[in-house]
Amino acid sequence: MHNPSPIKRRPSRQIHVGNVPVGGDAPISVQSMTNTNTLDVAATVAQIQRIQAAGADMVRVSVPDMDCAEAFGKIRQQVDIPLIADIHFDYRIALRVAELGVDCLRINPGNIGREDRVHAVVQSARDHGIPIRIGVNAGSLEKDLQRKYGEPTPQALVESAMRHIDYLDKLDFQDFKVSLKASDVFMAVAAYRLIADQIEQPLHLGITEAGGLRSGTVKSSVGLGMLLMDGIGDTLRISLAADPVEEIKVGFDILKSLRLRSKGINFIACPSCSRQNFDVISTMNALEQRLEDVTTALDVAVIGCVVNGPGEAKEADLGLTGGSPNLVYIDGKPVSKLRNDNLVDDLEALIRERIARKQEEEDNVIARSGL
Repeated sequence: MHNPSPIKRRPSRQIHVGNVPVGGDAPISVQSMTNTNTLDVAATVAQIQRIQAAGADMVRVSVPDMDCAEAFGKIRQQVDIPLIADIHFDYRIALRVAELGVDCLRINPGNIGREDRVHAVVQSARDHGIPIRIGVNAGSLEKDLQRKYGEPTPQALVESAMRHIDYLDKLDFQDFKVSLKASDVFMAVAAYRLIADQIEQPLHLGITEAGGLRSGTVKSSVGLGMLLMDGIGDTLRISLAADPVEEIKVGFDILKSLRLRSKGINFIACPSCSRQNFDVISTMNALEQRLEDVTTALDVAVIGCVVNGPGEAKEADLGLTGGSPNLVYIDGKPVSKLRNDNLVDDLEALIRERIARKQEEEDNVIARSGL
């Protein structure tokens, strides 16, 4: 279960969003966006902290006007995760949040207006060491591109992105990333594939307005899975009509399934059948809920019977296979037997004990290397 991913990632120029590297050989970062009123500083800070606790690498905040820009400054002072400001049209908002400590500007240069305004924003980004994200969306394509193509198409998305990129190229500003989002999986995947060969900058992945928790998770997993298998993608956001914390969980689950990130527990669990010796579904629900705080990478197998159980359990860091009695394997070796009456409590204790030992092993390696 610890084999490296066979995926060969697309080479890209590395940028930094705060202290988080994006692109190059950096891990694919996971982000979400607040849905609170930005003017409600306390609510927005609380949500950012919950998103961060779920494992997010960065968080985007909508800043639609100057009052929100001032509120953003107060938010910035109260959180320590990199923040991206989502800005449209008014270049003065971008200049203000740059002064207030933003880590990245999500802004389309073509929407800013006059060339002198674009120049002012780019110069401010350069002066403050802030990258820009060009975010193209099928739902807000320029009117002339809508007329030219008749409807949103992958080619239209790429042409829109290249226009915005040209603004930055003219000003010799290369610290940017690009997203080409659509709610249609085929359109988004085709657009990302088209632009991947045309620029060297990192790509921000997402299927926009993907839907609710279940349907949006499926749509995002299919679309992003195809791109990630191609090696395309340096940072991602799962767009769900749900709690932003769920976006982070789904994002990491997608990356874990492709062995591209290893944060938290990777559960291997059977769907259960009449052979099960304990209630697999309720056990898994309880374990996932209880172990949400874990950030250490660990493979845990929970299998209900002896058909596939021993094989899966031996391959995991820790595995439980149902039987008479239930048997726990740690690092491939059978170590203990568990009764059903305290199964979840006992299993959680063993998992946390294994995590503590793994963390100690990793700390020792770091200490010996002098890092």
